Amino acid sequence: MLRLVMMILWPSFLVAIAATGLFFSLFDPAELWLRVSGETGLPDIACYTIGFLSSWLFCALSSMLTYYLAKVPNDRTMPL
Repeated sequence: MLRLVMMILWPSFLVAIAATGLFFSLFDPAELWLRVSGETGLPDIACYTIGFLSSWLFCALSSMLTYYLAKVPNDRTMPL
């Protein structure tokens, strides 16, 4: 089970690092909706954290879907 978790979380972690770096090199956290329209006044590090965790979640979902599709047997017959 630990191997399955690592097969999903480690690649998604690495891709999330690259995606977050690319995203925040194009957009300043001060320009994002979380900082501009809200009264919370989130600091930059909170925006970076939310962005990284969001991209890690989506990458992990993508990895889980890929793992699932790779493990589904392809010898199923379609019902008529």
